[in-house]
Amino acid sequence: MQRTTAASNSEPLFSGERMEQSGNSRRSAFLIVSLLVMLIVCVLFLMTTGPAPPSDLAMDYLVNRKFSSNVKVSKRYAVIFDAGSTGSRVHVYCFDQNLDLLPIGKDLELFVKTKPGLSAYANDPQAAANSLIPLLDKAEGVVPQALRPKTPVKVGATAGLRLLEGDAAERILEAVRELLTQNSTFKFQSDWVTVLDGYQEGSYLWVTINYLLRNLGRKYSDTVAVVDMGGGSVQMAYAISEIDAANAPEPPEGQESYVMRMNVMGANYFLYAHSYLYYGLSAARAEILNVTEESANPCILAGYDGTYTYGGKEYKASASSSGSDLKKCRSAVIKALKVNDTCNYPKCTFGGVWNGGGGDGQKNLLAASTFFDKAAEAGFINSSEPSAKVRLVDFETAAKSACQTKFDEAKSRYPNLKKSYLPYICMDLVYQHTLLTVGFGLDPLQEITLVKQVKYKNALVEAAWPLGTAIEAMSSLKLYPLK
Repeated sequence: MQRTTAASNSEPLFSGERMEQSGNSRRSAFLIVSLLVMLIVCVLFLMTTGPAPPSDLAMDYLVNRKFSSNVKVSKRYAVIFDAGSTGSRVHVYCFDQNLDLLPIGKDLELFVKTKPGLSAYANDPQAAANSLIPLLDKAEGVVPQALRPKTPVKVGATAGLRLLEGDAAERILEAVRELLTQNSTFKFQSDWVTVLDGYQEGSYLWVTINYLLRNLGRKYSDTVAVVDMGGGSVQMAYAISEIDAANAPEPPEGQESYVMRMNVMGANYFLYAHSYLYYGLSAARAEILNVTEESANPCILAGYDGTYTYGGKEYKASASSSGSDLKKCRSAVIKALKVNDTCNYPKCTFGGVWNGGGGDGQKNLLAASTFFDKAAEAGFINSSEPSAKVRLVDFETAAKSACQTKFDEAKSRYPNLKKSYLPYICMDLVYQHTLLTVGFGLDPLQEITLVKQVKYKNALVEAAWPLGTAIEAMSSLKLYPLK
């Protein structure tokens, strides 16, 4: 009886549990089916409507915030104006979080230029500033609107403004600052519009070239040297050893330090950099013509009698009765370079300037800007190629041919040369060859690379200092004068 009673008392309890479990199972199944139905509906909805575009706020979060997984989605732009002596250019670059260049359309940069340069508006600062508006519009057209307030815009003026007298340069810079403050949607600070120091121009180009060649982060002896010639100045820059940097001489009072210190891509570099004002190609013509003053000049093509204007001053530019002469022209160039000026260091370039000591960082040399242009105009390199390897003696060979040319024959011989440059083709080639071999003391048989653009990720990027400035704006790179 006890067993029967126990059994009869427990049976209802067991039966209730079974019914409850069965109900739970049915509810669970129903929930699972409901979730599956909802998931299918959501998928079908997304397939038919597509994802909604993120808001500006969401885009800002995606571009500028780190997620908990520490993955940073980043695309950053930099806008750099190069206000040179012969024209103004704008460069727009886009970087990822690793400081690698990203495409802007089909290219790795936006590059647009206009003429004349800011220095041509010495008496009209507002007109100088307004000349940049078309370039500014182009830049704003390629930077996404949401990213413009975080995109730095910088203006670096070079030798053209350095050579202006009085307060003309500062008045132009102030007009440009006002333009960017009022009309630009980019991130801007007033000290981002400035005349570059000579060492900055050369140093930033060194950063540009070695960045594009993937040399940054490697030892200094694996980097390349750069020499850059514009209209008003020429720069030489290359990396030197820490020992040579420590032994670098003090520059004359009031002049720039010879050696810059920088850390970039995890490596420390000591960079010899010097800018030679008045020795860019346009300025050098004036210096060479000034050597002969009012008499005939041995560098002018036979049959030409005219004047040359630079920096608001006019110079007599007349050929001798016998025409141009390479040897006599070289003598005039050497005198203009002041090669024999007093040198207070173990070795100088010209004008009493320390040469940096040479070394492994200078063994591979790239020459940019008008070195490339003049070689292309003279016809000994292909202007459609981004770079070309030549020997320094090639400039001399081209100069010999040019100096034997008469002015009335020059246009047919040099079809790619502007008419206003024709009388000076002998002078220009002799000057560039003499500058490199006598001024900088390079071996005439040395092979160098003339460069206009550098290949990077199967694209071509302008070999110009603004990329180095953009890299500084995007990273912790800073240039510090060593002494």
